[in-house]
Amino acid sequence: MNRVEIYTTAVCPYCVAAKNFLRQRGFDYEEIRVDLDSARREEMLTRSHGRRSVPQIFIGQTHVGGYDDLVAADRAGRLGAIAEGAR
Repeated sequence: MNRVEIYTTAVCPYCVAAKNFLRQRGFDYEEIRVDLDSARREEMLTRSHGRRSVPQIFIGQTHVGGYDDLVAADRAGRLGAIAEGAR
């Protein structure tokens, strides 16, 4: 299974929802706090092609997007395929 990375801040309710969602689906993830490290914020902006909102979720090299995108991918049956490396 591909590595899951989630860029977050401390005061973001969608970040909490995304982390809970990932846990409920059995995903382990690395949380990257962009409010604590400006270099990681710049990394997020580069990887997400300029998206400034959090969370920004990546599975492997695939940019899933934010919380709504994560849920939509799951509902469409794409989340499992992304996690296994299929595109």
